[in-house]
This record gives sequence, C-alpha cells and structure tokens, in this order.
Amino acid sequence: ASFTAIRVISGALTLVTILRLRGERAVRSRTGWFSAILFFIYAAAFSFAYRDISTGAGALVLFAAAQLLMISYGLYKGERASACGLLMALGGMTAFLAPSASAPPLATAALMAVAGFAWGGFSLLGRSSDSPVANTAGSFLWAAPFALVLMLIQREHLSIDPMGATYALLSGSLASAIGYAIWYWVRVRMTVISAGAVQLSVPVLSATLGVLVLSEEITLKSAISALVALSGVAWVTLTAKAGKRRRPAAETGG
Repeated sequence: ASFTAIRVISGALTLVTILRLRGERAVRSRTGWFSAILFFIYAAAFSFAYRDISTGAGALVLFAAAQLLMISYGLYKGERASACGLLMALGGMTAFLAPSASAPPLATAALMAVAGFAWGGFSLLGRSSDSPVANTAGSFLWAAPFALVLMLIQREHLSIDPMGATYALLSGSLASAIGYAIWYWVRVRMTVISAGAVQLSVPVLSATLGVLVLSEEITLKSAISALVALSGVAWVTLTAKAGKRRRPAAETGG
C-alpha cells in the first residue's frame, strides 16, 4: 500500500513539473475518472501481487494479460492477426500457470492478471489522447486519493523503509511518469495489436535481472512455457493488420 501511494504521488508530481516547464497543465480527459481508477487498480494489484511472485513470472503474467485485452479489442475493431499465434500465446500461458512446483501461486497470478487487464484498459483509453503527458498527469493526480485511502485502510500493516521508499520514488517518477508519457506518445501512432511489440522484451528482461540481481531461479518448464507464450504474442504482432475502416488522425499520428 505504501509503495503504491509513493509511486502514484511521486509520478503525479513529476508529470506536473514537466507540464509546468512546458507551460501546460494536467487535464482530465473524457474518461478521466475511469482512466484514474484503472491506473490505481493496476498499481495496487501490481504492488500486492509482487510480494509472492518472482520477477519474471510477474512480468509475464502482467504483460500477457494486457496483451490479451489489447489484442481482443484490436480484433473487435477489425484488425487482423494470426489465429495460430493467438493459440500459441494462450497455450504457453496455460502451461506456465498450470499447477506445478515452479508455477506461481494461483491467487497471486490472478491478482497480477487483474493488474495486466487494468493496464491494458488504461493504455487503450490513452490511445485517443492528443496530449499524452497532460492526460497521464491527470490520471496520476486523480489516482492519488485512491492510493491515500488504500494506505489509510492498511494503516495497521504499513511498513516503510528508506530503500523501499527510494525504489518507489524511482518507480513513480522515472519508470512510471516519464515512461508512460513516452509510451502514450508512441502508442497513438500504432495499431492496437502492434503496440504489443515494444512490450515483448519486458518479461525476458525482468526474468534475466531477477536471476542476476535477486538470485531467483527459472525452471526449464517455466522457461519453455514463457518462450512459447512470448513467441505467440510476437507472431500475432508481426502478422497484425489494420482493419479496412479508416482510423482517426489521432490514432494514426497523421
């Protein structure tokens, strides 16, 4: 709860500072409160889930869930992609999460999946924004009260240490605030399905750093399942085609 609050508030302050330097201000889009709620759900579920899941496994579940939602929405909007790739991605995720000694706890994986679905919805809502930084700043600002309420609810169980607070600050200001602003700038210039390409490296990088920095272990079964899932998503991404309907200029970047 404390990590979530520090992350959200530091991210909001960073984005507001960037906007002031540019002579702009945070805005609340047409879907402002809904976007803020989705961002809060993502941030909170992410923080709680990562207490009981390894770095690589958490990243894989998170991004697979986000991609599943975005790919489904893309197909609904008329985009086309490989059916074999979709089956491959779902099969790999099913094998990865199947009960075994190396599988993450089901409840924790489900919580991380909730974070992924929320992140996917948050990304889709940001797609229509003409001012990614201002829109993202608005989402952070409106999510801050929810994060503070969460801390209030968890006040008897709060645990804050200097190192954890430092990581939360870096997560909010650098990785989240600046990272999401850049992500949205790129996001509106891509098809819904193809947007997943830039995220494919995250689970692999997370798993690798988890082994190198946190001394985590990866079993052969988990590695193969993850590789199959990521290959399926890559296949879908590479074969994705926009539908015949003309997309608005805000979506094409034109």
